[in-house]
Amino acid sequence: MTSYRKKLIEVALPVDEINAACVREKSIRHGHPSTLHLWWARRPLATARAVIFAQMVDDPSSIHGLSEEEILVERERLFEIIRKLVIWENTANEKVLEEARAEIRKSWARTCAETGEDPNKLPAFHDPFAGGGALPIEAQRLGLESYASDLNPVAVLINKAMIEIPPKFAGKAPVNPTSQEEISLVEKPWRGAEGLAEDVRYYGEWMRDEAQKNIGHLYPKIEVTREMVEKRPDLAQYEGQKLTVIAWLWARTVKSPNPAFSHVDVPLASTFMLSTKKGMEHYVQPVIEGDSYRFEVKVGLPENLAAAKAGTKVGRGIFGCLLSGTRMTGDYLRAEASAGGMGVRLMAIVAEGKRSRVYLPPTEEMEAVANSAEPAWRPDVEFEPNALGFRVGNYGMRTWGDLFTDRQLVALTTFSDLVGEARKRAEVDAIQAGLADDGIPLRDGGKGAKAYGEAVGVYLAFGVDRLADRSSTICGWDTGYTKIRNTFGRQALPMTWDYAEGNPFSTSTGNFSSSLTWIEKILASSKSAVNGFGLQSDASSQEISSNKVISIDPPYYDNIGYADLSDFFYVWLRRALKDTFPKLFATVAVPKAEELVATPYRHGGEQAAETFFLDGMTQAMNRLALQANPHFPVTIYYAFKQSEHSSAGRGHASTGWETFLAAVMGAGFGLTGTWPMRTELANRMRGMASNALASSIVLVCRKRPEDAPIATRQDFLRDLRSALPAALANLQRSNLAPVDLAQSSIGPGMAAFSNYRKVIEADGSDMSVRSALQLINQVLDESL
Repeated sequence: MTSYRKKLIEVALPVDEINAACVREKSIRHGHPSTLHLWWARRPLATARAVIFAQMVDDPSSIHGLSEEEILVERERLFEIIRKLVIWENTANEKVLEEARAEIRKSWARTCAETGEDPNKLPAFHDPFAGGGALPIEAQRLGLESYASDLNPVAVLINKAMIEIPPKFAGKAPVNPTSQEEISLVEKPWRGAEGLAEDVRYYGEWMRDEAQKNIGHLYPKIEVTREMVEKRPDLAQYEGQKLTVIAWLWARTVKSPNPAFSHVDVPLASTFMLSTKKGMEHYVQPVIEGDSYRFEVKVGLPENLAAAKAGTKVGRGIFGCLLSGTRMTGDYLRAEASAGGMGVRLMAIVAEGKRSRVYLPPTEEMEAVANSAEPAWRPDVEFEPNALGFRVGNYGMRTWGDLFTDRQLVALTTFSDLVGEARKRAEVDAIQAGLADDGIPLRDGGKGAKAYGEAVGVYLAFGVDRLADRSSTICGWDTGYTKIRNTFGRQALPMTWDYAEGNPFSTSTGNFSSSLTWIEKILASSKSAVNGFGLQSDASSQEISSNKVISIDPPYYDNIGYADLSDFFYVWLRRALKDTFPKLFATVAVPKAEELVATPYRHGGEQAAETFFLDGMTQAMNRLALQANPHFPVTIYYAFKQSEHSSAGRGHASTGWETFLAAVMGAGFGLTGTWPMRTELANRMRGMASNALASSIVLVCRKRPEDAPIATRQDFLRDLRSALPAALANLQRSNLAPVDLAQSSIGPGMAAFSNYRKVIEADGSDMSVRSALQLINQVLDESL
């Protein structure tokens, strides 16, 4: 008999409906918290909401006096609440949310009746690996005071912006002068953080206008001349007009390896197509003139479409000299780049037309303006060239500043510095609007004018980060959607041979105003008045979890190098906000030594990295096992790579999965449930055929009793053969995707293994996690 009330998540879940909501949510952008600031591998909100609800609500089987039939009816009623709860349109539906909160309170009241605790004070929630904040924000939405901690300063700031700052200023009217002068706006009921969102919009516009005054000359309009029209009759409607540039399209160059042209910088163009939209096709036509060349822009499809699509590329990482056809291998390109021999050449210009893009040829004037930019500052912080997914280090790039053009550096530095000026303006205006002039900063819990100005500054700095994501030389031009790609289309820094340099003052892709619009929408939709806290803490030594409900989404062994990646944003946030959060931005780069990721380059090899991860994760899990509120299970997400699905589930070893399970069980946890969740989007840049994250298993854990029994290998095998067939049948009835079925079936087997203190092999040694997994796969094969 258990000494605790079983929660719904330990017995049953409507997995199909949760997974369907997760899949749909991956296509939602507008208003989704993930658009506040980029983070990698966030859990879907639907999953987080359902899991936290189900780990707090009693399963009907633990309610005394219910018949078997009544238990099934009551469980179905709870399922129906979850089905409504996970629908995206119900994310801010107070009626649906309050129904869920009422169930949580009801279950807590039952527990309190037995323990004597206060039924009017729900336990708080904590996620010690908060990352992008999906779990903490959903706990807050369900009515729990929410604590989000992370070692990474960027993650900490994201969580502050999501769960800590909005409730501080909930219900306040905007303080900007325009809003204060409008009686209708002053008297308007401002719900949640709507007033704060309006101020972010206002001061963001002020920043844009000020930046344009200061550096607008670096982003000139382009005139459509008579000469252009003579060559391109389609431009006749724009003759004499000056069009706003959306993007300048550049190709990197190196010296030709052919001795006859070794003085010529030849282009490394991955494509000459500008637009592949049906009926709106445009392309670049190189025109060779002796030992030089120029680019023209043509309308329609080229005669040799395949060649145009390939640009000067002749193989993977191999290019051909435009003048001679001589092949340029990867080794040659790396050597040239490392020696400082890589340059750039303008290929085309994209401008704003009448409800369409206008593609124009490069001009010497436009190149001259770009080359005239002189940045006063650059983020000369070095990155690790061997970091997971980093390729740019092979081509002479060593610091974060190397990823940007001089013009991009001028723009980002200008906007970053304007954050501080906007913050001061907001503080002055807040005093005029009646907020307390108490001088207490945001970092010290302030809610007056100073804290308000700093809060506005946080979101403006996020706008600069969003701009940076579309303002690096990693950003390519999407010929299908005809827009600038962002830097992080995936969790890596690949090399791009041709890139799009955007205009922050346009009204199209890559501009500053649209970067802020995403943030305003998130803020305006934030209605929670429940307190939240974003804190910096090491998960392996933190004490924040004490007596709290725990749900975590920890790092997945070596899947994503969060710290290395997030430095891209950290350098800009630090410039804009180091006065607001001096401790958070005390270091020149994100802390990395303690990050719980198995990174071989950081720890001296794969074996040392595995040991570091296992030891650190075991310590972190041990903190949770000791501190978690005993009335609730701990839920832990583990996301699989495609390779883990194909190998670990069918009798082969998966180091990440094994190491993770060993850490969980080594901390004294036993598994009471496992649930497969379709938490990853497959149709992205790293798709189904790559080693990308595919889906998650949610592990439901309770602290293993100190007097848990010891079993023999035969005892364990007997348990497996008893439990797995029924578990497999349940999973098959859930219509799981084939890629998930084998891996998900491991869960019930590991539940049997982890609930023993240890399992003894025939030779007297302790059974390892790897051996347990092999036995589970063996019995699974017998059951299929």
